[in-house]
Amino acid sequence: MNVQGKFFTHWKVYAGALILAFGAAMLGPVNIPFKYGTISFSATIFCIIAGAILGPDLLRVFTVDESKEAASNVLFALAPFMAKMGISAGANLPKLIEVGPALLLQEFGNLGTIVLSLPLAILLGLKREAIGACHSIDRDSNLGLVTDLYGADSPETRGVFAVYVTGSVIGTVWISLLVSFISSLNFFNPLALGMACGVGSANMMSVGTSTLAEIYPALADEIVIMGGTSDMLTGVTGIYMATFIALPLTEYLFNKLEPLLGRKKQ
Repeated sequence: MNVQGKFFTHWKVYAGALILAFGAAMLGPVNIPFKYGTISFSATIFCIIAGAILGPDLLRVFTVDESKEAASNVLFALAPFMAKMGISAGANLPKLIEVGPALLLQEFGNLGTIVLSLPLAILLGLKREAIGACHSIDRDSNLGLVTDLYGADSPETRGVFAVYVTGSVIGTVWISLLVSFISSLNFFNPLALGMACGVGSANMMSVGTSTLAEIYPALADEIVIMGGTSDMLTGVTGIYMATFIALPLTEYLFNKLEPLLGRKKQ
């Protein structure tokens, strides 16, 4: 089907996207104060929540096919934003160099995913699915890597795919709430939080950095630059980290912990 045919077939998707975008932009960021700081809900979060409510699982304004069409256009819609970040990063190379090795070394922080999630997954009864699910946050490159190494029908691939889908559905909402809460503690440097948003998912990174930009408007440009560069480097270095360190480490820990924490099969 050509582009024109797809547009007329799924016109409701594009019309709905425009309406939600304008509505969220008019509503703007909403700040909710609480005892230890403020949680900021960006316009992007309102779009995501509204889109989920209007989807086939709730109000059913959009069908499953229309939802798939919308999902296939996410990266296309993000392309201008990613291009802007690339241009900004190139124009601010001195700032990136000033950060030093932190941008590259931060990938080791992702190994914390294994330590935190693997024991819990085993306690919940997951078997080898836990290896795929817990070795990383399981974005596109991880899904491809695990499928290639273990096979499309393997339990490891089922695990990585389950986390991939979960992250796609609630990951953007979660990271917005998370960065809002952590920033309210005033413990981390805003630029470090911007770097932390670069987890290898363009969606999560864009939502996280936009939320931080609302909280720290004076540092908005620097936060976006750090987030975009971090995300790009995570995409490049993350596949090597997963191949040579994360997956072997997860499998090793699974073999050690499963006999101790795992549930016996009935």
